Amino acid sequence: MAFVSVPKDLTKVKNKIIFNLTKRQLICFGIAAAVGLPFYFLSRGIIGSSNAATGMCLLMLPAFLFAMYEKDGLPLEKVLKNMITVKFIRPPVRRYQMENMYEKKYTVVRKKKGGTKSVKKKKR
Repeated sequence: MAFVSVPKDLTKVKNKIIFNLTKRQLICFGIAAAVGLPFYFLSRGIIGSSNAATGMCLLMLPAFLFAMYEKDGLPLEKVLKNMITVKFIRPPVRRYQMENMYEKKYTVVRKKKGGTKSVKKKKR
């Protein structure tokens, strides 16, 4: 009898198309190849083979990251969108601060002749 392992969390199961890669990964790798390979072949005569290969790797790296990186089931663009939203777009949580209304409206004035304290309103 054949055994097939079934994962407990079915949300992590993804459809594989070719070479055990998903459609998203194939598209991102295609974009990386479309950007990196022409750069290498056009620039290796000018800047040398090893510099052209380094430049090609640096140009292809973002596409590889978008294809492969996943955190908590979210792809890289959603993770970056959430980080930008939290850090820059939405205001941070404000701390609770109280205003002492008595300090703003009233000041305590002492008389010099040994009298009692009196309260005066501030003029605005």
